[in-house]
Amino acid sequence: MLDHGAAPPVDDTTTPKTSALGALTRRKPVERLVMEGGQGEGGSLRRSLSMWQLTMISIGATLGTGIFVVLGDAVPQAGPAVTLAFVIAGLTALFSALSYAELAGTIPVAGSSYSYAYATMGELVAWVCGWCLVLEYGVSVAAVAVGWGEYVNELLDGTIGVTIPDALSSAPGEGGIINLPALIVVLLAMVFLLGGAKESARANTIMVVVKIAALVLFCTIGFMGFKSGNYSDFMPLGMAGVSAAGASLFFSYIGFDAASTAGEEAKNPQRDLPRAIMLSLIIVTALYVLVAAVAVGAWNWKDFEGSEASLAAIMNDVSGQAFWGTLLAAGAVISIASVVLTVLYGQTRVLFAMSRDGLVPKVFGKVSPKTGTPRINTVIVSLFCAVLAAAIPLGELVDATSIGTLFAFALVNIAVVILRKTRPDMKRTFRVPLGWLFPVLGFGFCVYNMFSLGASTWTVFGCWMAAGLVFYFLYGMRRSRLATAAPAESAASTEK
Repeated sequence: MLDHGAAPPVDDTTTPKTSALGALTRRKPVERLVMEGGQGEGGSLRRSLSMWQLTMISIGATLGTGIFVVLGDAVPQAGPAVTLAFVIAGLTALFSALSYAELAGTIPVAGSSYSYAYATMGELVAWVCGWCLVLEYGVSVAAVAVGWGEYVNELLDGTIGVTIPDALSSAPGEGGIINLPALIVVLLAMVFLLGGAKESARANTIMVVVKIAALVLFCTIGFMGFKSGNYSDFMPLGMAGVSAAGASLFFSYIGFDAASTAGEEAKNPQRDLPRAIMLSLIIVTALYVLVAAVAVGAWNWKDFEGSEASLAAIMNDVSGQAFWGTLLAAGAVISIASVVLTVLYGQTRVLFAMSRDGLVPKVFGKVSPKTGTPRINTVIVSLFCAVLAAAIPLGELVDATSIGTLFAFALVNIAVVILRKTRPDMKRTFRVPLGWLFPVLGFGFCVYNMFSLGASTWTVFGCWMAAGLVFYFLYGMRRSRLATAAPAESAASTEK
């Protein structure tokens, strides 16, 4: 829905306060967020991305490991009802995507939900949201990289008859020494990102086309082996199994918000960001449900247990030829690499925005005048994610990513309601329909899925948040630009 209300005056209620409570609740005005867009230490980000490229970034960040790899873990939880689990996860993503679309068109900046929270709920909540995004994007890169390594082995086995030894393709917790393929794909993505946003977007677009073609090929061949009897016991583990699978499969939808992190590099962010977010989610959801339905129809749900590259295995079984599974594995190797590239991009831009606000060290906000990218930021984040990918098993990474993302999405839904109440006349290029209903439903779905995750995931999340709060109170709260601006403004007024 379009809305062309007049822009309001600057909100003076966000002036920094000196009390402890005021420090935690100080908000950054929307106008200031937009005005500072693209500005970094030593240079500025370049506006070079079109609506098509933004859509490809969202699809590239979303469509990958969730369907190529995690499907094999979700089917044993839900049975044939995994298709329903995808729908539940998709609804959760849809409500949050609507909220993202409204805020991205209103506050087109690089920080995504972190910046939206800063403008509506204050600095402490913004920090918590940003810290969740670090978990979402950083750990997601590692998880996707692990899935990429599994399809590399499938491709090598189908082409030259050899695979990378477990010692060099599995994490220490899974009997290996190091996951070398996962390490390599993160470093390759880093090289692309260092070349510039426009160049990375072009490479990503090519990879997205390849991955969509690979999934269409799977559906075409997989449908030939479709057996309706595989759906006879649709929900063998009950609704509890569907809920558990849906919570894990939410990982499959992580990334549609990646376009919102490109707000400061988009040519026309107010118009293009909402369109890119919604279009990418529609395309991804349709592909997920179609692929899951064909996969379960071609294989008995019990056969998915322990299967890593399940889609390639299904194609081999149905066709009776290894060629088709090898071809799919080749497509998966290329397409999953695009997820690593785009999610890593999103991670660097969130840290860029947090650095500009003073909440993390300035090194993350330094921009190269030559490429218009935060190069040091990219190298640091890439090396961190590469180490995670090389050392931690996929299952633990997936659930940790899901809970961080769900928390951040819940805050985005709240931010829509708050900004409508506090700034009702602000110009919005997109509005979530039906008033507050969808944001409230989005918040509820996020909370429901969070509580469907296991106790160990909550423990990891609690430890992560505790570490983040310690960092904020020892570093971010005192070095925040809003905090340092207050004494400066006071001194200036005294001199006058």
